[in-house]
Amino acid sequence: MPSNSHQIDRDVPASRLRILFDEPVNAEGRFVLYWMTSFRRTRWNFALERAVGWARHLRKPLWVVESLPLGSRWRSDRRHSFLLDGMADNARRLDGKSAGYYPFVEREPGQGEALLEALAAVACVVVGDDHPMPLHAMPRGKLRVRSEAVDGNGLLPLRAADRVFARAFDFRRFLQRSLPDHLPAAPKSDPLARIRLPSPGRMLRDIARRFPAAAPGLLSDKREGLFELPIDHSVAPSTVRGGEVAGRERMRRFLADRLEQYSTLRNHPDDDATSGLSPYLHFGHVSAHEVFHELARREDWSPDRLAEKATGKREGWRGLSEPAEAFLDELVTWRELGYNFCSRRDDFDRFDSLPNWAQVTLADHAGDPRPYVYGVDALAAGQTHDPLWNAAQHQLTGEGRMHNYVRMLWGKKILEWSAAPREALSAMIELNDQYALDGEDPNSYSGICWVLGRYDRAWGPERPIFGKVRYMTSQSTARKLRVDQYLARWQ
Repeated sequence: MPSNSHQIDRDVPASRLRILFDEPVNAEGRFVLYWMTSFRRTRWNFALERAVGWARHLRKPLWVVESLPLGSRWRSDRRHSFLLDGMADNARRLDGKSAGYYPFVEREPGQGEALLEALAAVACVVVGDDHPMPLHAMPRGKLRVRSEAVDGNGLLPLRAADRVFARAFDFRRFLQRSLPDHLPAAPKSDPLARIRLPSPGRMLRDIARRFPAAAPGLLSDKREGLFELPIDHSVAPSTVRGGEVAGRERMRRFLADRLEQYSTLRNHPDDDATSGLSPYLHFGHVSAHEVFHELARREDWSPDRLAEKATGKREGWRGLSEPAEAFLDELVTWRELGYNFCSRRDDFDRFDSLPNWAQVTLADHAGDPRPYVYGVDALAAGQTHDPLWNAAQHQLTGEGRMHNYVRMLWGKKILEWSAAPREALSAMIELNDQYALDGEDPNSYSGICWVLGRYDRAWGPERPIFGKVRYMTSQSTARKLRVDQYLARWQ
C-alpha cells in the first residue's frame, strides 16, 4: 500500500509540516495516532486534518490522545481545570465520531512520554502538534515509526519567516507581503465531517491497563480527583471556563457585541472591550484561523480588498473597518511576532535576549535608588502602595487574567520596584506563569520583555531606573483611562 506523505490529503500545506522521524510508515500498525498537546480542539485543526488524511489513506482507525502533562513548574488547579474543561468538550464532541478519543492526565512526570512510546510501537504513523516551545509540543521520545509535527499556531506558518524581527513594524510589513499567499490554505472547519473511518473499537484496552484514561469524575464539573494530583493546589480555578465550547462562544460574543467599540474602548479597564480570547488561543481551544474567518464573514471581506503595497502600517492594508483592523493587529501581528521570536531563539525569556540598547541603558541605571522595593511575595499578594497596581494583581490572582493595558503598567512598575532589572524580569515571569491562564506562552514572554525594551525604541528624556526604556505611571494611566469601576472591583 502506498504510504508516502505526499500521496495523502494535500490540504495541509507543506510549509506547516515537519518530519520528526523520517521512518517508514508501519502499514501493519493498528491505527493512526494523533497526539494532541497544543491544538486542543476538534475544529480548524491542521494536525487533526493531517491525521484524518493518514487514516483514510491507510484505511486504519484514528485515535486522538489528548495528554495533560506535569512537566511545567506551574501546573496548578487553575491550569488543570481550564484544560480539563477542554478535554470534557473533546470527549463529548468525539463521542460517536469515526475517531476514538483518549484523555490522559499524568499522575507522575514522564507517564505521557511512556504512553506515547507504547502507542507509537503499534501505530502506523504518529501526528503531533508543532509548537515553538517544547513544553507544548509532542515529546520526542523513542519513536520508531514515521512521526510528523503540524503547525497550526497562527495565520502565518512558523517557518515562513527566515529571521527574527526586532520591530512590530518590520514584521507587519513582512506579513503584508507574505500572508496573502497563505490565507487561502486554511484548515477545514470540521476535519471529521462526513468522514467514515474504521471503528477504533477497544483496541487501546491492553495499553489502558498500564496507562488508565482520565476518570469521568475528573472531566466532570465536580473535578473529582483533582486534589489527588501532584500540582499546586494553592492557585484556585478561575471563574473563566475553558474549552472549545466556551472559547467559541466568547469569540462569537466579542465579534457581535464588542468589536465595534474595540478601537475606542479597549484601553479602558471599566469598559473591558477586549476579546478575552488569549487563554483559549494559548491552550488551542480556539484557532486564530477560525477567529479570522468569522470576522471576515461578518465584514463581508474578501482578499481582493487587500492593498497592493505593503506599508507596515497598522491600519488600511486589510481593507476592513477600523475596529477590525485594530483587533487583527493584536491577533495576528503582535501575537505571531512572539511566536516568531520563540521559534528561532531559545533565550526568549532571558535578559540577554533584549536589544543591546535596552541592556546597556538598564545596566547604566541598575544602581539607581529605588523609592520602593517589593519582593515577589508582596507583589503576589498585591500589597504595594499603588491601588491601581494592586487591583491589576488582584485580578490576575483571582481571575487568571489582566486587562491588556493595565498589564503594561503592571510590568513597568515591577521594573521600577525591583532591586535590579534581571530581578524584575524574573518576578514578572514568576507572577505571570503562576497565575495567568495564558502563562508560559510566546505572546506572554514578548509582552513581558516589551516592558524591558523588546520591540520598542529608546525614549527620552532619560530617567532614573528606566534609562531610555519607555516609562509609565499609574497617575497618568488613571487620568487617561476610566478605572473607577475596575478599582472598586479589584482593589
